[in-house]
Amino acid sequence: MNSSEILVDRSGPVGLITLNRPEDMNTFTHMFAQQLSSALIDFDEDDEIRVVIIKAEGKNFSAGISLDSFKDKDHREYREFLRMMDLHNHTIAKMKKPVIGAVKGYAIANGAGLAFACDLVIASEDSKFGTTAINVGLICLGPAVPLNKIVGRRKTLEMVLTGDMMTAEEALALGLVNRVVPNDELDNAAMELALKLAKKSPVAMAVGKQGIYALQDLPYHQGADLMTEYFANLCSTEDAEEGVAAFLEKRKPNWKMK
Repeated sequence: MNSSEILVDRSGPVGLITLNRPEDMNTFTHMFAQQLSSALIDFDEDDEIRVVIIKAEGKNFSAGISLDSFKDKDHREYREFLRMMDLHNHTIAKMKKPVIGAVKGYAIANGAGLAFACDLVIASEDSKFGTTAINVGLICLGPAVPLNKIVGRRKTLEMVLTGDMMTAEEALALGLVNRVVPNDELDNAAMELALKLAKKSPVAMAVGKQGIYALQDLPYHQGADLMTEYFANLCSTEDAEEGVAAFLEKRKPNWKMK
């Protein structure tokens, strides 16, 4: 896969995915989207990988779907094509492992959607976000899915219908990114966060991620009951017992991933 539009590498327990169409601002093609989701799934199934980082080659994270793709398709072909463009929305949400987006430059249209779909985002000071498809007669409905979960309907409508850009600091204020760092510190900051997460119980993180995603779609009391069930399931695992024992014995835990 390393000779293609998506590069994969690893650094200890961290899986690295690099968007590799810098000459085209890392725009999405069918192959690009397919390889991105395949790389994510491969890392999720790799027991040696605890956390995944998505970063980008070149100056920009991603400028969305290649506009050359919007021609010579009927309705059925567009539906299948767009399902592939939005596949990362499903893939990342279903993964057991946390996915960190390391965003620089432009993250617009489907590129913004990819950033919003990541579990956590570290953004460089020069990064800019926008659901800009409306400006070329299209509309960012795929990116609206994770966006709406983060900022709600009113702000999502404003962003999707105006196509306005926002700075990294504005995105931080809205909760679209977790941290903004100087441009030259982006990779180190993303790796620092990834290694911090990699020390945690992988079983607990998987249960926590699954629970929090499920919580978004449930009424308050139903959500509270489901989280009790998830927590009870976790408490009966070997990793939960090991974590508590290690804390009480003042030693580092030895995660068994069970």
